[in-house]
Amino acid sequence: MRPENRKTGLVPDNLTTIDGSQGVGGGQILRTCLGLSAATGRAFRIVRIRAGRPKPGLAPQHLAAVRAAAAICEAEVSGDRTGSKELTFQPGPLRPGEYTFDIGTAGSTTLVLQTLLPALAIADGRSVITVTGGTHNPLAPCFEYFRDVFGTLASATGIQAYLEMPRAGFYPAGGGRVVLQIEGLAGAEALSPLRLVTRGDLKRIEGLSAASSSLPSHIVERQRQQVAARLATVGHTTTVEEANWETDSPGTLVFLRAVLARTVAGFFALGRPGLPAERVADEAVDQLLAFLASPGAVDAYAADQLVTLLALCHDKSCFVTEKVTDHLLTNATVVPQLLCREVAIEGPVGQPGTVTIKAR
Repeated sequence: MRPENRKTGLVPDNLTTIDGSQGVGGGQILRTCLGLSAATGRAFRIVRIRAGRPKPGLAPQHLAAVRAAAAICEAEVSGDRTGSKELTFQPGPLRPGEYTFDIGTAGSTTLVLQTLLPALAIADGRSVITVTGGTHNPLAPCFEYFRDVFGTLASATGIQAYLEMPRAGFYPAGGGRVVLQIEGLAGAEALSPLRLVTRGDLKRIEGLSAASSSLPSHIVERQRQQVAARLATVGHTTTVEEANWETDSPGTLVFLRAVLARTVAGFFALGRPGLPAERVADEAVDQLLAFLASPGAVDAYAADQLVTLLALCHDKSCFVTEKVTDHLLTNATVVPQLLCREVAIEGPVGQPGTVTIKAR
């Protein structure tokens, strides 16, 4: 049962204080705290937000996540302003429903949805969330990854979510739009554990080569051809779809998904000025091949995201990641501070590792 935490105007005695500079010291710490707080009703105070970054404190991207999380649980918040290095978040009851959020910049729409998903997944009712901003950002999961990789892994826990992208958005203008429809499970006890210690045989590799319609049409084809040629040299065939998008700022994407017997993994690269289309494809292929050469059942990007979600499941979860990252270690440190839930990681940074979220 969720602990009661109604808005009182006072800081609760059981407030948990989180150091936002620990580990990688980035926005993921804040997003993890927001998602788990909204889901469980546990208030928190975070200090030294992004203290080690060139521009510390809350940026518009992070502020959008704060306000979105506050909206779905009627939270009382202090410190929610651009540049703030400290924030207090006191959640109220979860309120599933229809919400629209505009980041106001090319900040990542998927990171906002990543923040909300754990709470909405266990809410008592259906939610439809529309977020406007960037859909393809270099330091965030792209839309296709969020839908076809993380979304697929989340579905194995019982979550029913549907994602669509009416419009793509690249830096610097953004202007993309993503819609999440999710059926709440009416309680964390309905979440199923995830146990992925082996991945099974590779079934197929599929992907997408896309670019803004304002760019030369040959870019999409060159990206696709390079993916096919690189993978053919190591004995893999692939099906890569092509797309041209109307966008406010120009950009390109190569996204690849490995579908295995027991799991999926995803990798992507974005174009940038001066980078040939072939090199964009190479970046995505290199990531894919590195994963296939590892024993991992979960790619490095999904590992830290899954920890937040699986921390709400009452049963033990366990998975093998292709690579232990600093982001994973940071999330594994923050979750116990807020939920008193033990997360164990076996394996050195940069190498494959086993992640265990122990039962309540």
